[in-house]
Amino acid sequence: MAEAKAILRYVRVTPRKARVMADMIRGQQVPKALAMLKYTPRAAAKVVEKVLRSAVANAEQKEMGDSEGMWVSKAYVDGGPVLKRFRSRSMGRANSIHKRTSHITVIVAAPEAAATGK
Repeated sequence: MAEAKAILRYVRVTPRKARVMADMIRGQQVPKALAMLKYTPRAAAKVVEKVLRSAVANAEQKEMGDSEGMWVSKAYVDGGPVLKRFRSRSMGRANSIHKRTSHITVIVAAPEAAATGK
């Protein structure tokens, strides 16, 4: 099976929020997945849409066929490094703030018939 992959690393979106978007598009046809991400009012949707478009462009570069027939075979989000900050609180105390980052991976696959050239 022909596949094309795109990875976006160190993006400043929490993995928990980005995983919701990755779960939403996994297994979908590419046009439907792009439409779902375009009209989802979440910040992570815009980032995942960008990675999906990159994966489709990589597939077209590999001459896997038209994006209309492709589907999202894998989409997952891994946690990246955490930026640790502190916020001062009353009475000389401090609370920690964790600014999480993500590594987003999207893999698109062509249909079997188009991939084998039949």
